Amino acid sequence: MKCDIVLAGVGGQGILTIAAILGKVAVAEKIHVKQSEIHGMSQRGGSVFAHLRLSSEPIFADQITAGAADLIVAMEPMEAMRHLASLSTDGTLITDKAPLVNIPDYPELEKLLGEVRALPHALLLDTAALAQESGNLRNTNIVLLGAISNYLELDPAIIEKAIAEHFASKGEKVVSAAVKAFQLGKNAK
Repeated sequence: MKCDIVLAGVGGQGILTIAAILGKVAVAEKIHVKQSEIHGMSQRGGSVFAHLRLSSEPIFADQITAGAADLIVAMEPMEAMRHLASLSTDGTLITDKAPLVNIPDYPELEKLLGEVRALPHALLLDTAALAQESGNLRNTNIVLLGAISNYLELDPAIIEKAIAEHFASKGEKVVSAAVKAFQLGKNAK
């Protein structure tokens, strides 16, 4: 197994939570994992991204080179396109279709979405609708985690357990909604 993932978003959207949960699952399944993250101006709505490398073989670098990512997963379309050069020719881009307009010259949304749709392997999700269905609108990142799980050779039950452990201190209602968000993302098309 080998999967190189670029996770991208804006500060506060939960990119690092996805990386932390997947890292924990990799360790539980005895898979090699390397992670690096760039916070940028994350506390002011700036770009945040993480490189997450999972492999059954030892990994010697934590950065993913241009054109080598198996997955780019973004919390919003502009961040997806910002990292497109990292995607391999047979890689998949997964992104939320709703923008987070945090700059005055944000690109035209329909043009961005058209560029995503033109890719050979892309999945556009309405994570807000799925998160709301889960019972917690803050679970958009966990919806994306569910979508990611379809591309990984990781046991979904172990991912759900890691989600439950990650959110345990917030109470059973939060845990239940997060697990449901994961399942909704996993089943999204």
